Amino acid sequence: MSDSKYWLGLSLVPEIGAKRIALLADRFGDLGRAWSASEQQLIQAGLERQPTTNLLQTRKRLNLDEEMRKVERFGAWIVTLADDDYPTPLKELGDAPPVLYVRGSLIPQDDRALSMVGTRKATPYGRDAAHHLAKQLAAHDVTVISGLAHGIDSAAHRGALDGRGRTIAVMGCGIDKVYPADNQKLAQEIIENGALVSEFPLGTPPEARNFPRRNRVISGLALGVLVVEAPEKSGALITATVAAEQGREVFAVPGNIFNPNSAGTNRLIQDGAKLVAQVEDILAELNIAHERSETRLVAERIAPASALEEQLLEYLGFDPIHVDDLVRQSGLTVAIVNSTLTILELKGLARTVGHMQYCLVPET
Repeated sequence: MSDSKYWLGLSLVPEIGAKRIALLADRFGDLGRAWSASEQQLIQAGLERQPTTNLLQTRKRLNLDEEMRKVERFGAWIVTLADDDYPTPLKELGDAPPVLYVRGSLIPQDDRALSMVGTRKATPYGRDAAHHLAKQLAAHDVTVISGLAHGIDSAAHRGALDGRGRTIAVMGCGIDKVYPADNQKLAQEIIENGALVSEFPLGTPPEARNFPRRNRVISGLALGVLVVEAPEKSGALITATVAAEQGREVFAVPGNIFNPNSAGTNRLIQDGAKLVAQVEDILAELNIAHERSETRLVAERIAPASALEEQLLEYLGFDPIHVDDLVRQSGLTVAIVNSTLTILELKGLARTVGHMQYCLVPET
């Protein structure tokens, strides 16, 4: 945890994210040395000129000890990608936030979680369904994750609380703000029975551009995403799409075919999302996903990734990429790329899709 203030400082530098922080940690040995390095040292370490300029400018105006005290004074704490208590499902994503601000607690049980999303303008049916399913999930020790918005989000959080379970709200603003403001009481209850979480620095307002980033964390924290009620054009459907790209399970509650609020969820079911009529429809799939995740983690502990594997994983995504492109982008030889891909296949991290093309295996 001694590097926490440097993770915090670097996360506040424009154009420096998790990958560049990892680069700096590798080249300098620790982030404290990276934070105080000269411009020439940063460039020689492989940091591009604009991020280097941004770092030099940011550290002139930031007192890291004071930044940490600001977080603590607000009753919050930070968890970084280097910490053991960083949420495991989120840590596995390539675009995981380097730092999370937290009010409340994060515990290992939260790795077995379901995200619930839907329209802010929910019908009584939608709110009742969200509340009922969240309450039932809580009774089965499944943490419920949502976004603290009006409508489905609020009903999901309330259902989990009424079921005496845990719930996590992912914010699209700084953790020192509650949005919407009239959810202050609900937010306080969530802090006492879970956590408020945000990747955005203190003071960040709830701007529209923040919510797509927020949505990837909502899905990334969970084993699956349940869309309870959503029209055809909805942020909830975007979250479902992101969840599928992340390898998460996607569920949907069917709705009235005459109600526009159900058009999005009904279409998800047509497109292959699992129809949910009762909590058992979710639990079976989550247990399978949780077991797969645990198996993967055990395999990684037994045979941790080598430097070559980590390097190649940076260039692999869920879209297939040809071996020749991997060779060109990574700068490795054909022989090394092929042998490393074989090891990644044996570990269940990558797979071939034919014609010398490879992609990542979803984490679930």
